[in-house]
Amino acid sequence: MHAWPASEVPALPGKGRDLRIHDTATGGRVTLAPGPVARIYVCGITPYDATHMGHAATYNAFDLVQRVWLDTKRQVHYVQNVTDVDDPLLERAIRDGVDWVGLAERETALFREDMTALRMLPPQHYIGAVEAIPGIVPLVERLRDSGAAYELDGDIYFSVEADPHFGQVSHYDTELMRHLSAERGGDPDRPGKKNPLDPMLWMAAREGEPSWDGGSLGAGRPGWHIECVAIALDHLGMGFDVQGGGSDLIFPHHEMGASHAQALTGEFPMAKAYVHAGMVALHGEKMSKSKGNLVFVSKLRRDGVDPAAIRLALLSHRYRDDWEWTDQVLETAVERLGRWRAAVSRPDGPSADALVEELREALSDDLDTPTALAAVDRWAELQTAEGGEDESAPGLVSRAVDALLGVAL
Repeated sequence: MHAWPASEVPALPGKGRDLRIHDTATGGRVTLAPGPVARIYVCGITPYDATHMGHAATYNAFDLVQRVWLDTKRQVHYVQNVTDVDDPLLERAIRDGVDWVGLAERETALFREDMTALRMLPPQHYIGAVEAIPGIVPLVERLRDSGAAYELDGDIYFSVEADPHFGQVSHYDTELMRHLSAERGGDPDRPGKKNPLDPMLWMAAREGEPSWDGGSLGAGRPGWHIECVAIALDHLGMGFDVQGGGSDLIFPHHEMGASHAQALTGEFPMAKAYVHAGMVALHGEKMSKSKGNLVFVSKLRRDGVDPAAIRLALLSHRYRDDWEWTDQVLETAVERLGRWRAAVSRPDGPSADALVEELREALSDDLDTPTALAAVDRWAELQTAEGGEDESAPGLVSRAVDALLGVAL
């Protein structure tokens, strides 16, 4: 599966700072100091209704992580999956009377278009669950053969008790885990399971549903969590720098994925930091496909909204915060974009050297984008009120805003 084209990231004078970011697993900030190549895995979409503003906010957060790393003169190895076979996708295809493969391909293509328009840096490896199946089957067999998994009526389940570190990503109590498991694709009430929280690794073939050859597992399809584990281990290995996604993935997805990988390798942790973006609401409720209260990037683009303004609307909120999308949020972003573009359109201006360092400091401080935007606002206001004689300043501001914030002026 191919990703989308990369926009050029301008090089800035000097060097950026190491990123201090909130790690869900430890509950506090950690300083990420990767080697020459920083490694990040971000969970991708289930392509049956892409791309809403919650998606955009999540991928914007991890795009910023990459930009901070690139500014430290590191390379970035970024991997993202596409869950192109799963119950929600199949259910939507049945509801709409369409082929599930065609639905997945259509929505994945739209997601690529939206990511390109928003100037999100693409992953080096963009892998679908279906194409990952040949690598998933051997992992499930290994877990089963080692006693970390078991069979139940043809399905294969992972035993959470096989990982002594289970629970150390979310730190949720058992009651909350069980509630979230039921809410987010698990089956805690299924009779015969060793532990209600045990997640499915391999679902035996069901009548009328797609299935693949699972070798000794029999025909079927993979569970949700093992998909990401197989892709991450194949392309990044254990101990990569950041596991990213929305906060709704903390449990069960990231908790279970970590346990799968740790049981497979005997190593801990799977990722050095678990980083999660907040949820975006509309009319007081979290934006979700099930509620149908979605604001789509593609719809805004069709309505003539500049993608740079959409990105500025996302950047106006701290990535970890839950927030609400409103018309005013977008209007403010459109106005800000106009002010910034007018400011950099002049042939000279006040020095921008200090602004570049302000942007670096704000972003290295747990991706503090509101502070970064305020710094550019101050430069633009000074440019409007007083101007300046530095002929290089407008160009440097444009390059800095592009390189660090992903906004083309």
